[in-house]
Formats: sequence, C-alpha cells, structure tokens
Amino acid sequence: MRKALAAAVTLSWLFSAAVGQAADIQQKIRIGFPSLAFSYLPFYVAQEKGLLKKTGFESEYIQMRTGIQPQAVVNGNINFFPSVSTGISAAISGLPLVVVLNLYNGTPWILVTGKEVSKPQDLIGKNLAISGIRTSPYYFLLAALKKWEIPEKNVALISTGGTASSFAALASNQVAGAVLTPPFDDKAVSLGFKKFQFLGDLVDIPYVGLVTSQDEVKNHRDRVRKTLAAILEAVSWTRSNRGESVKMIADKFKVTPAEAERTYETMISMLTKDGRLTPKVVREYMEVLRQERPIPADLDPQKLLDFSMLPPGG
Repeated sequence: MRKALAAAVTLSWLFSAAVGQAADIQQKIRIGFPSLAFSYLPFYVAQEKGLLKKTGFESEYIQMRTGIQPQAVVNGNINFFPSVSTGISAAISGLPLVVVLNLYNGTPWILVTGKEVSKPQDLIGKNLAISGIRTSPYYFLLAALKKWEIPEKNVALISTGGTASSFAALASNQVAGAVLTPPFDDKAVSLGFKKFQFLGDLVDIPYVGLVTSQDEVKNHRDRVRKTLAAILEAVSWTRSNRGESVKMIADKFKVTPAEAERTYETMISMLTKDGRLTPKVVREYMEVLRQERPIPADLDPQKLLDFSMLPPGG
C-alpha cells in the first residue's frame, strides 16, 4: 500500500510538473530578430521595462537571419518577426502569414561608403553590404543602382544577415559601402566614412512591425492582442521618456549622446500613430516585387493585413 501510494504521489507530481511546464511553454513569446537595430527599440523597451511580462507572457528574443524567419513562424519555432516587407513578400509567395502591426511610416536607409567613392560609377566592381537578398536594404540599393544606370551585375552584393553586421563589414573595410540605418550611419561617419546617398525616398517599402502566422491569429488571438498592446505601450513609453530612451540607444549601440539624440529624433518622426499600414503602400511594394516574379494582378493587399487585434484608433 505504501509503495502504491508513493507511486501515485510520484505520478501526480510528474503530471503536475508536466502541466506546469506546458503552461510555461504556452506563455512564452518568441520573436526573431536578425541583429541589433534602432527600429526595434519598442521591442527592447517592451522586454526591459517588463511590459510584455505584465501581460502574463515571458518574452524570448532569438537572433536569426531575416530570410529564415517566415518559415520559422510557420513551423512554430517563433511566434513573430518584425520585418513587414519580408512578411508580405513571403505571404505573396504562398506562406500563411499576415501583418498585424506596422510601426513606421517611412524608412531611414542610407548608403554609407568610404571617402574614395565620390560618384556612383566609383561603386562599379565594388563589394556592397546589405542585410540580405530580398530585404529592404536590397530593394533600396537596387532602386539606387537603377537610378544611376548601373546594372546589378556590376557590383557585388554581400549579404551580412543584419544591419549591425553590415556596419561591421564596412568598419573593417571588407566592403566599399553598406546600406545602414541610424545610429550606424553616424557611427560610420565618426570612423571616417561618409553618407553617400539617402535611399529611403527612392521606393515605397514597408519597414518594421509584427508579422505572424494565420494559425497564430486564428488559434491564439488573445496572445497576439496582448503582444500588440505591450509593443504599443512601449511606443508610448518611448515617446514620453526621451532622456531614458536616448540613454538606452547610446548604451545599446555604443554611440555618443549626440548620435543617440539624432537616432531618437529619426525614430520618433517615423513612428505611426495607429500601428496600421495602408493598402496603398502594400500595392506599391507589390509593384517592386513584380520586377522579379509574377504576382496576380487581382491580389487584394487587404488579405496580407489584419489589424483587427489593434486597439480602436491605435
């Protein structure tokens, strides 16, 4: 009897532990990021200020290349990733993904080069760093090359995996130029490089937000809703706490207070008011994608977006 009772207690404990472990796994939110970037500041704030934890979820940020993030979401390895342009591109290709949050209107990509590059033709035959093929930096650089009438084959595009890695490649003189965002552009200038060309106004491409799977939206709406609420609260916190936000930028990116201030100003000027993306921007981005693959003319951009879990009016 004592042995049977002990066995029953042990089984009960194991069952309770298993249930508890399953609950812990269910409560964890995993978001994939390619590298450190200023545009992800609301996500850093949401984690470091406990805003995600306040919703009852533990957050885990996982570093992975942008190109593998869509499949990772579909496979259930992560719940979300931040590249809206990548999400839309993958959804058009047939993956069951949807954009549930858009954080920015506009993009701050800039081509930074060595001082020996004085005109576009000086880039011919050179290595240029981008985060990855078919990412925003890639499409912006293609737009610039087209404007300068330089065939893509006349330059060597080096995929680094993320903006921080592109900066590292430039700083170590492995490439002649890199497509960067703040504060890496100012950081590069302080090392003797120059801002050669602003690229953000050459083409309309969505930037950073939150992309998830259709399965997540269908079966875990509450988790998606609470995640969105935490990120939007982080945006409000960032707007209201300039000094601490600037310090966070300076500490994370190892830049001067002045460089962090400029980065903060850039970010605040681009943040959306309601977290939504207009179908017009999606249509224009679809035109960019049509240059390399066929896309049905009647594809409705609204099918790629689902902002129903955002608070009314943002």
